[in-house]
Amino acid sequence: MPTVLDDTLLDDPTRLAEADSSGLLRAAAMAGAQVRATAEAAAELELSERLDMGRPRAVVLIDRPGVSRTLTRLLAALLTPSCPVPVVVAEVVPSWIGALDVVFAHTDDPGDRELAASLERAARYGASVVLSAPPEGPVAAAVAGKGLLLAPRIPVPAELAFPRGLAAGLLTANALGLLVSDVQVLADQLDLEAEKDYLARDSFANPAKALALRVADRVPLLWGLDPVAVAVGEHAAHAFAAHAATVCDVEDYRQALARPALRRAAQSGGRERDIFADPDDLSGDIPTRVLLLSVRTGPATDAARFQAEDLLPGADVIAPAEEIEADEIVRAAVLALRFELAAVYLGLAAGSIGGAGRFAPARA
Repeated sequence: MPTVLDDTLLDDPTRLAEADSSGLLRAAAMAGAQVRATAEAAAELELSERLDMGRPRAVVLIDRPGVSRTLTRLLAALLTPSCPVPVVVAEVVPSWIGALDVVFAHTDDPGDRELAASLERAARYGASVVLSAPPEGPVAAAVAGKGLLLAPRIPVPAELAFPRGLAAGLLTANALGLLVSDVQVLADQLDLEAEKDYLARDSFANPAKALALRVADRVPLLWGLDPVAVAVGEHAAHAFAAHAATVCDVEDYRQALARPALRRAAQSGGRERDIFADPDDLSGDIPTRVLLLSVRTGPATDAARFQAEDLLPGADVIAPAEEIEADEIVRAAVLALRFELAAVYLGLAAGSIGGAGRFAPARA
């Protein structure tokens, strides 16, 4: 017999705390603390002063496995519209790297030898290197004395280190004069989001729990209405896979709608499931949940939202701008944290990350 999601767990704080034996909810809620600790480390390293080099030729964001991949995509989406220099996302340092370039990388794998060799070559060719990584191992050694290392001060699992890496990237962009972001405001808003999503709050008043319940037993279709929202959706998909073993589809909504079969499934899959349906019957429509993500504001985003809602009347729209007054950097980070917590809640309720979140139905 298939197992069934134990959604009662989400509104039982005692059972939730017991199920979360690894302390993932607490670690995720420390997002604001990660940002503040990274800002303190940057200040002690005099990051702004040491990157006072004028306008660089290019900014290279190194894309490695884990949250590095999603945070570099988000940084690129935030930088690209107004950045006066090229922003390059690559898995390794490009061959053309030189003294006028800046390289930023985040990793929680201190033994990533490919990254270590890549950063060592960048430093040897005179590029400015900013690294967010553990202080030991080949990766840190590659930039010792030649680059700026922002080591973690708040211990969290690698899959929850997104706020630290994002803060390091934002501080680097700030120091170069390429982006204006207030990381203290960012930390405060992440704290407020963590309070809203606290495990003792019931699902109807807890955005992360409500989000987890909306996507439970469905295929989440995370379709962005703007490039920043698509990048957040990529991080959400990583979080759902990491914590809840849930596979998501992430795409710009226009590209998503250009796929006829999935579009038809999305238009018909938003209906509530029949509680009397045979769980072993895999025929019929794919049970999907369309989440339209919107981070930016303005006429273009409004037009996209109007079109998407018209074509997908059953879709849920998640737009942080309707909840908080903040810039798009803060809105993106808050939405990313909400998805992280939703993924952890879903993983606990499904039993995919510690605890007995699943229960077997009684047999006759």
